[in-house]
Amino acid sequence: MKSLLPYFWVGLGGFIGANARYIIGKVAPSFFGINFPWGTFIINISGSFLLGVIASLVSLRLIPYSDHVRLAVAIGFIGSYTTFSTYEFESHNLLEDGSWLLAMANLFGSLIVGLIAVRLGVILVRRWG
Repeated sequence: MKSLLPYFWVGLGGFIGANARYIIGKVAPSFFGINFPWGTFIINISGSFLLGVIASLVSLRLIPYSDHVRLAVAIGFIGSYTTFSTYEFESHNLLEDGSWLLAMANLFGSLIVGLIAVRLGVILVRRWG
């Protein structure tokens, strides 16, 4: 039987990340107003920054228990806190590998096709609802 420990670390990080997202989403409008989605913006930017830091520290093995930290923080916490950070980091990796066309396809494709998918989902529900 495989160890359940990785699931524990991901789950623990995910629990904390999801709650952090909820709290920031609730608190940000009281500080910055409601005319812009500040909560989501703050979450996406801070998550992207944190993923860059953690992924670099883990890949360089500059922190102890880097496998546990990767599972708990990079996958669990940041994964539930924001998926935008993963999208940005994977695009960064494509750029770093010299795959500019693939990076642009990922960046603009996800943005545009994602928006189209949201719109289609909304239209579908409104027509059936």
